[in-house]
Amino acid sequence: MSVTAVTHINLRGTARQALAFYQSVFGGQIAIVTYTDAGNVQDPSDADHVMWGQVDAPNGFRVMAYDVPAATPWAPGENAYFVSVRGDAAEEVALLWKKLADGATILSPLEKALWSPLYGMLKDRFGVIWVLDVAVAYDAG
Repeated sequence: MSVTAVTHINLRGTARQALAFYQSVFGGQIAIVTYTDAGNVQDPSDADHVMWGQVDAPNGFRVMAYDVPAATPWAPGENAYFVSVRGDAAEEVALLWKKLADGATILSPLEKALWSPLYGMLKDRFGVIWVLDVAVAYDAG
């Protein structure tokens, strides 16, 4: 048996655009169910919003997103989280960084860190904070 963690991003009205953007960065298949598709429209403004969405890529990347319903209080950044993407090849991590950085605010540039040959943090155009690094064995010495 195995368990995987999937980051679930809560947005308001931009989940479809966010999922499309992440698919353009990581590839894979996108799946979207709207509130209308699920027969769960509580507010007409939510009808075409994403009730459940996911990007699932062959390289192992997966992210879920939905649009918080209009009747539910929500403000970006109130629930602290970030998405950590770790790769074993610097070239792949650097390419993903370049794509995610489109329209982003760089919080820490992609560069060598004490624990990784490449590490960086950015806030993308949807307000999601991403940490990318090259995974290497930790050496406490």
